[in-house]
Amino acid sequence: MAPKKSTRKFQAEVSKLLHLVVNSLYSNKEIFLRELVSNSSDALDKLRLKALTDDSLQSEAEGSIRIWAEKDESLLFIEDNGIGMTRDELAENLGTLAHSGTTKFLQEYQGDASLIGQFGVGFYSAFLVADLVEVTSLAPGEEQAWTWSSDAKESYTLAPAKRDTHGTTIKLHVREDQSEFLDDWRLRSLIKQYSDYVTHTIELQKPKWGADEEGDVVIEWEQVNAGSPIWQRPASEIEDEQYNEFYKGLSHDFEDPRCWEHFTVEGRQLFKGLVYVPKRPPMDMFQRDHRRGVRLFVKRVFILDDAEDLVPVWLRFVRGVIDSDDLPLNVSREMLQDSTVTRTIRKQITKKTLDRLKKLAADNREEYEAFWADFGSVLKEGLHLDADSKKRIAPLLRYHSTQGEGWTSLDEYIERMAEGQTDIYYVIGESEQAASGSPHLEALKKKGFEVLFMTDAIDEWGVEALGEYDGKSLVSAMKAELGLDESDEEKEARETATGELKGLLERIQEILGDKVSEVRLSSRLTDSPACLVVPEGGQHAYLERLLRAQDKGQERGKRILELNPVHALVRNLQKLHELKPESTSLVEWTELLYDQVLLTEGSPVDDPNRLARRMTHLLEQASDAELAAS
Repeated sequence: MAPKKSTRKFQAEVSKLLHLVVNSLYSNKEIFLRELVSNSSDALDKLRLKALTDDSLQSEAEGSIRIWAEKDESLLFIEDNGIGMTRDELAENLGTLAHSGTTKFLQEYQGDASLIGQFGVGFYSAFLVADLVEVTSLAPGEEQAWTWSSDAKESYTLAPAKRDTHGTTIKLHVREDQSEFLDDWRLRSLIKQYSDYVTHTIELQKPKWGADEEGDVVIEWEQVNAGSPIWQRPASEIEDEQYNEFYKGLSHDFEDPRCWEHFTVEGRQLFKGLVYVPKRPPMDMFQRDHRRGVRLFVKRVFILDDAEDLVPVWLRFVRGVIDSDDLPLNVSREMLQDSTVTRTIRKQITKKTLDRLKKLAADNREEYEAFWADFGSVLKEGLHLDADSKKRIAPLLRYHSTQGEGWTSLDEYIERMAEGQTDIYYVIGESEQAASGSPHLEALKKKGFEVLFMTDAIDEWGVEALGEYDGKSLVSAMKAELGLDESDEEKEARETATGELKGLLERIQEILGDKVSEVRLSSRLTDSPACLVVPEGGQHAYLERLLRAQDKGQERGKRILELNPVHALVRNLQKLHELKPESTSLVEWTELLYDQVLLTEGSPVDDPNRLARRMTHLLEQASDAELAAS
């Protein structure tokens, strides 16, 4: 009995899906070609895998994908000589919601899942540009080809067709408003953008011209895709210049990268990666809408240009590609699912990048320090944002310190630690100059303890998240509990001074009121008369200023005012307090001293005009006293 044409209604879910595809599922119509090429590549992979156990499927012709347009008829064709489909498979695969022959194929052959894609929802993207789609297919070993056709409304038709070889031809009746996809240059650019690294040959038909001896028009084909991506090749076969050129094409950077890492991850998931560290920071590195320049490929098919789900925000300067053979995608292939594979790739990108930076630091100190100067403030964000990675980040940290010029690592700091020193000390400031001049360093310097300068906004969060390194606690020189060991003589002297100055401390607390949480004597000052220190749970002044710049209504935190009991100014205030505890001069000198320590830590004074008047008045008094004495 001769095969007959039949018309069938779509499942209700398919009708809804087609409406969704055409109207909202895909944000960019041009990806239809990527999806159809990907399906053709899958069909070729299936045939190749099946042929391994079926000699009858061995074919002399190499697998290829051919694309051509007939502009006068508004037709676009995508053709392959892959596995093809029977009549029932066409109905099952294209007439059922997101159905894929892949699942059944894997169950039968238990092949490599990395070779198999889905001929499912992606196919329906053809209706983004076409008002009628025809799929003609012939399965290996079958004599009868069949054509599936539909206008994406209520039904589809299955009709007998003719085809010389196994494979599939998709015929798109392109809508008038999508005619750009019939142009050779447009097709060429889309193939280069999305499918350049598909392993099978993708050919475009050259313009028809001339005829052979029999008068038939000569048709020539031109391979458009590169085929073999650099990241799929063994690293031993690739020259540095090839890596550099690929990076420039990928990132549009005119300079060579600083370094790169080419890797393959095998196991429960299989993917390859090539990540680069640029020589210069991207211009958008500190912008809210920054890009993370790692491109995602699935089986060498381009999916995303900015795969932010695969790259932590604190590695946003990294550029490169990831090619996964089994990454699950959502129905549009445009967004990643939160999956084990996704998390594994993210973890590996992080690990490989940090390992490469560690190697750079070990092999070329100068080059790594140049990297750190440009990217260190971003890398330090990982201490706060990624608890799993902070131990890998810590050895990469670099800071300037009281040791002298140049960067130092935490390992180098520990090697230089003074005898009896048990902690790693740091000071936070707006700049190295401000940090190095901080009065909080005085006792530490006297003991010979090195202090790290932390001058990035992220440092306070980062160092608190890190907490310790190599068993050594990281301690802020500006925190209230500095924990410096005192000799018996020092303790006795401080206790004596506390008793002597108790009245002054209470009077200063009364004058300043709620501006400070406490007034006490200091064990960290040797040269300066006073300083403000951060109580437990409080914020350093630098971070507080940054936060207040974002929120004007945020109140200033109350810090502890520490006085140097042996400083001449403090002793003179004590004498003034003993003579005239309620005098206006004591109030003015106390307020001036408080404004001074505010300026020392970089904080603004509450009333600059009042400060100026107070200073003028006190200078007049001092000058009058000087003249009277002379």
